[in-house]
Amino acid sequence: MEKRYTCALITGASAGLGEEFVRQLLGQVDQFVLVARRVDRLEQTADEIRKLHPETQVLVIGADISNPEKRILLEKKVSDAGLTPDLLINNAGLGDYGEFITGDWAMIDQMLRVNIDALTHLTHLFLPGMVKQKRGWILNVSSLASTLAIPDFGVYAATKAYVSSFSEALRIELQDSGVEVMSLCPGPVKTEFGEVARREGASSGMPSARKLFYVTKERVVEEALIGLEKGRTRVFPGMQIAIAGWIIGSIPLFVMRLIMRSRPRR
Repeated sequence: MEKRYTCALITGASAGLGEEFVRQLLGQVDQFVLVARRVDRLEQTADEIRKLHPETQVLVIGADISNPEKRILLEKKVSDAGLTPDLLINNAGLGDYGEFITGDWAMIDQMLRVNIDALTHLTHLFLPGMVKQKRGWILNVSSLASTLAIPDFGVYAATKAYVSSFSEALRIELQDSGVEVMSLCPGPVKTEFGEVARREGASSGMPSARKLFYVTKERVVEEALIGLEKGRTRVFPGMQIAIAGWIIGSIPLFVMRLIMRSRPRR
């Protein structure tokens, strides 16, 4: 397969969707920059890349991107390595399921810093290089949750609404620049996200969802990369999620409020 990207920087690359993005991009990327807190997991992924594609370069950077100083240091390490990413995948994200009033503020604050601050800051750091070379793609991982207010998942849904709105606005700003922006809005995906979102003592980390609405991470990433290739603005991976997104957008807000009020309470 012909290579499409010169340098791909992926946050949250140690597991879940981030790890799957690496797997499906193999053979299409000259240089990977893998970013996450768990360096050991990143090194394992890097070793696998080198075995399967010895010609592909890999730079592993361990960083807690919730810290703005670490984000600036990340950009410096990439620049010092002589790299200018032409594909930025802002995949790292956190969730917190439960009523806002009983939430732990430290966890909520970290979620805000990762889902909003880090995504916006990293885009601001790496976008100028893309614009300068008149070539680039930014994929921001949002969520189906971005399309509506979800009680017990309110802050998370709000952060993803920001991601989708920011992505849409930035795409318009960058028209004719050679840089494209796309938001990815998956529904429930079986990754480590649910365990991280689960509060201590809770039986599950996310609202229960019928198996019908689960989409595999493989399919999510596959449709995301197809969306990038076709220049789409927003992708809802999986037919059932695409239909759900359309239905949610068609329901009047007052009806949606009534539906949400009837949710099971914990």
